[in-house]
Amino acid sequence: TPGEVWHHWVELLGTRAYYEDLITSLRRIVLGFLIAAVVGVGLGVLIGRSETARKTLRPAIEMVRPIPAIALVPLTILLFPTSEQGIVFITFFAAFFPVVVSTIHAIDSMPKVWEEAAQTMGASQWTILRQVTLPGALPGIFSGLSVAMGVAWICVVSAEMISGQFGIGYYTWQAYGLLDYAGVVVGMLSIGALGLLTAWIVERIGRRINYWLPSKR
Repeated sequence: TPGEVWHHWVELLGTRAYYEDLITSLRRIVLGFLIAAVVGVGLGVLIGRSETARKTLRPAIEMVRPIPAIALVPLTILLFPTSEQGIVFITFFAAFFPVVVSTIHAIDSMPKVWEEAAQTMGASQWTILRQVTLPGALPGIFSGLSVAMGVAWICVVSAEMISGQFGIGYYTWQAYGLLDYAGVVVGMLSIGALGLLTAWIVERIGRRINYWLPSKR
């Protein structure tokens, strides 16, 4: 019942292990997400700006993109010396594709007249990239980052359930194994709360960087 879930959650809030699980999952998410953001945006800009990169790298990305990140768990167990590194890699893999694809689409959707106007004024390619391309693509990039954060949470929790030793996903799976259904619901709600918090942070950062966008208030 909701009352049982609430009392179980209150009890967990007084334990150290619960916070350690939350921090562990957050650390995995932040690390994998940041790596995916840096690599995804960089590669997306390269593909969006270079026809050669588009022809060589885009087919490989589209071929690998349909592979579910959770299907890589057996491979990560073989490739990485610790489960921690494997879970971070799975988080990165899950978040990478929404970021890189949204970056490519954001650059492709920009009006060509912006770049042509900058070239007419004598701007170099680096200046165009820094002052025209990236600022114009940032709203689309942050849309991809928001989607990537949600996907990353889904996959990190699944990876923790399969091969993790700590984390909120591991806790939820252990509660299920012990037939602690109130604990399972508490784990689900905790995952949702963490997902809401991280999505809000990404949105706030995007709003601050894209300060020139019209406010929706």
